[in-house]
Amino acid sequence: MAKLDLTGRVLFLCTDPEQIAQQLDGTDLSTAAAGTLRDDVSTDEITPMSVLTRFDERLGRVPYLGFRAGGKNPIGIDAVRNGGFCVTVAGNRYGKGSSREHSPLAEYRAGIRLVIARSFERIYRQNADNLGLFTSTDFGLIERIQRGEPIDIEELVASRDSLAAAILRRGGLLHYGAQHMREIRLVTPTADADTGKQPRTFAQKILERHALATEATGETPTPGSGAFVRADWRFIHEYYTGMATHMLHAAFGKPLTLREPESILAFEDHLSYSHKSDLHVRNGLLPDVRELSAAHRQFAHDYAITNHGYLSEVGSSFTEGSEGISHAMMAERYALPGQLIVGTDSHTPHSGALGCLAFGVGTTDMANAFVTGAVRMTVPESLRVNFNGPIAPGVTAKDLVLHLLAEPRIRSGAGVGKVFEFAGSAIAQLTTDERTTLTNMTAELGGFSGIVAPDAETVRFLKQRRGVDFIVEPWMASDAGAAYTDVIEIDCMGISPMLAAPGDPGNGIALRDLAERPHVDIAYGGSCTAGKREDFDHYHEVLAWAAARGLRVPSDVKLYLQFGTSDVRDYCVERGYIEAFEQTGAILLQPSCGACANCGPGSSTDAREVTISAINRNFSGRSGPGQVWLASPPTVVASALVGKIASFAELQEQYEHA
Repeated sequence: MAKLDLTGRVLFLCTDPEQIAQQLDGTDLSTAAAGTLRDDVSTDEITPMSVLTRFDERLGRVPYLGFRAGGKNPIGIDAVRNGGFCVTVAGNRYGKGSSREHSPLAEYRAGIRLVIARSFERIYRQNADNLGLFTSTDFGLIERIQRGEPIDIEELVASRDSLAAAILRRGGLLHYGAQHMREIRLVTPTADADTGKQPRTFAQKILERHALATEATGETPTPGSGAFVRADWRFIHEYYTGMATHMLHAAFGKPLTLREPESILAFEDHLSYSHKSDLHVRNGLLPDVRELSAAHRQFAHDYAITNHGYLSEVGSSFTEGSEGISHAMMAERYALPGQLIVGTDSHTPHSGALGCLAFGVGTTDMANAFVTGAVRMTVPESLRVNFNGPIAPGVTAKDLVLHLLAEPRIRSGAGVGKVFEFAGSAIAQLTTDERTTLTNMTAELGGFSGIVAPDAETVRFLKQRRGVDFIVEPWMASDAGAAYTDVIEIDCMGISPMLAAPGDPGNGIALRDLAERPHVDIAYGGSCTAGKREDFDHYHEVLAWAAARGLRVPSDVKLYLQFGTSDVRDYCVERGYIEAFEQTGAILLQPSCGACANCGPGSSTDAREVTISAINRNFSGRSGPGQVWLASPPTVVASALVGKIASFAELQEQYEHA
């Protein structure tokens, strides 16, 4: 029976930075001596933004460079490799956040062969499987490994679904695919596919209509099982294209034969403002950025892939702004109800607001899907969230999702790996742009995807934005009596403007309950979550009110507004929004992920700076070294005008009583 070589040391990612330092200096700790383990170790911490321009052996120098313990970053370059570690141990929800495959790849290349944690985020664990990095929730292994006992691979895969186990036995997805995916067949539903079956969720129905049969997977996807599905759209962005191309050429040679290249999209949306990013300039990363872009564009050119790239040239090297952020453009131009969409980003569920099943995958998954047409997944269960009753004035979808993130069941991991089905009477009050805020932030909820059943609003959106006359088909909804792991009922009238305190999107607090209001240095409105047309309607409502009263952003505050797509920018021009933005002192930026990914203006440059931001996550270091509060679009611009955290209603009241 095959054994996993675990003759190296065990690294406990604990909350005490001194214990981390002891381990790096050569001291081996027992589980008891390690004390409290860090929960919620994000991929932003495993591989921070500053190292993502690497996709080769250099990644082995940098795992855990952003890891925080006791307010410190105790793990430096080469520390894991030089320490001879082969096992990492942590607490709950390991690998949350971004879908970046750089994280498990950096661990693997530094010598880590097994990660033990109390629970794992879905994308991280699937990425680890695909690379041949083993993961386990069995803490009983630690003492055995430290005694030098060999661990059977079969023991490590025994609790996994059969597909994950097979992939790990073969050393990763590409090796598995080369041996076991020669025959792939679409499972075509019959005309009476919906009769005589148990009640199903909308997500189940979409999966059944996209199921693939392979040598190792059956025809009916059941929750918890490993499966392959066909995607209507596959998309990738510049952080991952070079890595995917490198993997594919190494495995299959050059040139490649891609499966249905017309359904593959490429986006350059993250790095078009990197020349104005303190992180990238200070660390000398601009040559690496050029290398990433060159690899991305070469792939699109070589294989005739549609590429949504940069807008205009600046000087000879860099461009200012992109055509648009991938998720926003997918909703504006491509996604349709009933489709299945995958992208190399955790916020791919954005498009679920249109009634499609959209989810993020890692680089290896996408590389495999490029050549086979098959997307690997573990079939999820569904969790239903009913937003009930009228939504109070001044409350946006961002406030609803920040409230949900703070819900105890969500904080304890009830949503991890689930499809969030958003329903209830309040959903009908939300436009599609607002619904995408909910589905987009399924990533922060720990979910597999988010979905809203299509309705009259979906039809209106498709007609108005894209000129598509869409008819909602009878099957495009969950059946009465469909099974959910849980149903969360939320009374929207009880929700007021919300915040998430620095460190985690789940640190929710009602703005009215925040007694001490921090001074704001930076206010940022943008990203895929908050750079849409309706978000700019919210920004304009507040700033037009301020402009009419002669108010401006104080000189010690910077307010950045960054369009999500060029279509959003054109919409703002057509509506006459720009004048109010400029009159009040807002700094306007062309479309890009920008500050959300620490890739442009709006990121902090000093640990003492405080940012209030409409982005989706505020993990330590993600948008610079400062403290980031999350809030809705109107709260962000109101806070910029006041100079400290405040709602629009509080701004209005303050002005009236001034």
